[in-house]
Amino acid sequence: MTPHPPEILRDRGRSLEDEFFRREDKRLIEQLAALRAAEATREALGQASGITAPAVLDKLIELGIRAETVAALSIVPLVEVAWADGAMDAKERQAILERAGVRPDSTAGALLASWLERRPEPNLVTAWTLLVQAMAEQLGPDEAAHVKTGLLERARAVAAAAGGIFGVGSKISTAEAATLAKLEAAFSGRSGTSVKPAS
Repeated sequence: MTPHPPEILRDRGRSLEDEFFRREDKRLIEQLAALRAAEATREALGQASGITAPAVLDKLIELGIRAETVAALSIVPLVEVAWADGAMDAKERQAILERAGVRPDSTAGALLASWLERRPEPNLVTAWTLLVQAMAEQLGPDEAAHVKTGLLERARAVAAAAGGIFGVGSKISTAEAATLAKLEAAFSGRSGTSVKPAS
């Protein structure tokens, strides 16, 4: 498979951001414009993603990945796995808030608050998958593994937060395990569905 050029990665990052902010009011759209005007920093990317390797963070910056893109990248798996069984309970909600890496008073924090009440549209996960696939093509195997670990470790913690009955049994439900597998498969281009960029 021929890797996509870096421009495709930037376009897919923008598509994820657009989907991330789609339903929100004018104030949030204006905040997105301000965020896009700000330069991405290693610290902001690390905080939003959970990725700690400086070389990986520098590569993401070089590829045009900004902090708001990574905020979307990091929140989507948390929310998707929490809603996998059709409902989000208080323990999952708390686990997301602890691991999301966004300030409650930020634009991403406002979006996250809305998704704690209402599951995001499927297009958000589609945009997430497309960006992850493009990133995996641009990064080396070690860098891609760092990104995958940083993004999915917290999703697994959310999945385990409310599982089991009275603390007995598997902490991750069948639906959550299937969602985690689908999210992980995106990194190898095996998302389980035919995903095409929106035209």
